[in-house]
Amino acid sequence: MIVKDVIDFLDSYAPLKYAEDFDNVGLLVGDKKDKVKGIIVCLDSTKDVINEAINSNCNLVISFHPIIFGGIKRLSAGNYVNDAILLAAKNEISIFAIHTALDNSNAGVNMKLCNELGIENPKILIPKEKTIKKLTTYIPYEYVDELKNKLFNSGAGSIGKYENCSFTFEGIGTFKGNENSNPSIGQKLKDTNQKEACINITYLKHLEEKVITALRETHPYEEIAYEIKTLENINENIGMGMYGEFEESLDENDFIAYIKEKLGVEFIKHSKLLKKPIKKVAVLGGSGSFGIEKAISVKADAFITSDLKYHDYFKAESSILLIDVGHYESEQYTKQLLFDILTKKFPNFAIALAKTNTNPVNYS
Repeated sequence: MIVKDVIDFLDSYAPLKYAEDFDNVGLLVGDKKDKVKGIIVCLDSTKDVINEAINSNCNLVISFHPIIFGGIKRLSAGNYVNDAILLAAKNEISIFAIHTALDNSNAGVNMKLCNELGIENPKILIPKEKTIKKLTTYIPYEYVDELKNKLFNSGAGSIGKYENCSFTFEGIGTFKGNENSNPSIGQKLKDTNQKEACINITYLKHLEEKVITALRETHPYEEIAYEIKTLENINENIGMGMYGEFEESLDENDFIAYIKEKLGVEFIKHSKLLKKPIKKVAVLGGSGSFGIEKAISVKADAFITSDLKYHDYFKAESSILLIDVGHYESEQYTKQLLFDILTKKFPNFAIALAKTNTNPVNYS
C-alpha cells in the first residue's frame, strides 16, 4: 500500500474539496508514491507525535489539524512547526491533514460529538453553499442510455434519498465542421441536422472530474457541447456543525453536569442560565462563534462549541445557553473516529492511535 491509497480513501470519506478556503488540508509533507509501513493517527502532528511515529515504525501521520497553516519562508529549526516538519522529512515520514474537510462531513467531527453526547437525529447546522452542480449536454438520441448510465456510475444524479435522477428532452442539433474537422456524424463543410437529446443531471462538485471523464468517454462527437452551472440549492448533507435533540429534556444545571461528565472536563464557560429545560442542542467542534446566530435560528436551547470570546456571550440575548467546553475537548473524539474508519478500511494493516496528548491548554 502506498500513501496515495490512504489519501484516496480519506478523500472519498470526507472530500478535501469541501475544506474551507482558509484551511490547508491534504499531504503536507512527503510523497504520495511512498510505501506505507505503518500509520499513526493524531489531532496535531507535533514534534512529539513525529517522534512517537518514529518509535512505532510508522511513516504516515494522519493528523486532524494541519501543522502547516500559514506561509513558511524558511525551514530552519527553532519553532514547533519547523521542528516537526524537519524531523518528519529527515525520517521520511509523510504528514496528511484533513481538518475542515472532516468538519464539513455529515459523518465527521460533529456527528461523532453528537453520538458521544447522545444527541439524536442530528442535522447539518450550517449547510455548505455551492456544492451542487448541474451538467447540461446534448447527444445523439441513440447514445442517451449509455451516457446516462456512465454518468450515474460516476456518482451523478443522486438527490437526497434518490439515485439515477436526470431530465431528458428531444430536439434538433445543427452543426457544420470546418476543413480541419473529423466528424463522426455528418460530413465536414456541410450543414448537418441531427436528432439529439438534451440531458440535465446534477452532481456534487467533488465528483466533477469523474463526471466529465464519463461524458468524454461516451460522447461520439469530436467537439462536445456541454454547460456546467453551480446551483444555489442547499445541500443538507455537507456543512459545519449539527443539531438534534435529547430523548428527554434536562434541567440546565443537570445539562452542564452531564456535558462535563461526558467530555471529561472539570470546567466549562457558559452564558447566563435561562431557567428553561434543555432538549434541542447544537454542536460545532473547534472554534464555533460564527455558528451562534444559526443555532439560535434553528431554536436550539443550547450551543456547544469552543473559543468563544467575551463579546460572543452577549449574542446569546437570553434565547440560548452558550457552552464553551474548550477547543481540544470539543474535538477529542476525532482521533478515534479517524482510527476507526482507517482500521475498518485497512483491517490487516498497522494503524496506531497517538498516545501523545497534544492539548496545549492547561488548567490549575
